Amino acid sequence: MDVQDLLLDGFGRVPPAVHAVLDGCDEQVLTARPAPGANTIAWLLWHLARVQDDHVSEVAGTEQAWTADGWARRFALPLADDETGYGFSPEQVGLVRASAQLLGGYVDAVHERTARYLRTLTGADLDRVVDDSYDPPVTLGVRLVSVLDDDLEHVGQAAYLAGLLRRR
Repeated sequence: MDVQDLLLDGFGRVPPAVHAVLDGCDEQVLTARPAPGANTIAWLLWHLARVQDDHVSEVAGTEQAWTADGWARRFALPLADDETGYGFSPEQVGLVRASAQLLGGYVDAVHERTARYLRTLTGADLDRVVDDSYDPPVTLGVRLVSVLDDDLEHVGQAAYLAGLLRRR
C-alpha cells in the first residue's frame, strides 16, 4: 500500500460515518444538546468539514469549497466565511443550524477535494514543512494525520450523541 492509498482509505472513512450519523436526523436532533453548553451534531459535523476544508485547501494551495463552491451561501450562517468553529463559545455553536442533506453535501464536497489532492502526493511530499510556528515544525504528513484524527473524533462524538438523542 502506498501513501496515497493509505490516506485515501483513512479520509474515505469519514463521509460514510457522517452519513450514518445523519440518517434519520431532523433539525431538532441535529441541534439538540444533551446538556447546557454541549456541542450539537450539526456543529460537530460542520466543524469537522470546515477544518478539513480549511487545512487541506491551505496545504494544497486552493480555495476552500466553503467559498469557492458556494457552501457558505447555502448554509447562510451568521458567521464570517473564514470561521471553522475552532474555539467557539456555546452561543456560537448554537448558530450552526443546517439540514442533514446540507451537512452531508458539504462533507462530500470537501472529501472530493481532499481525495483529489491526496492522489497527487508521494511519500516524499509528506516531509514538507507546512507550519514552522511549532517546535518541531509541522510537516504535511503530520498535518494530514491531525486533520483525519480530528475528523474521526468528531464523527464519533456525533454518532454517540445521535444514539443518546434517539433514545430519548
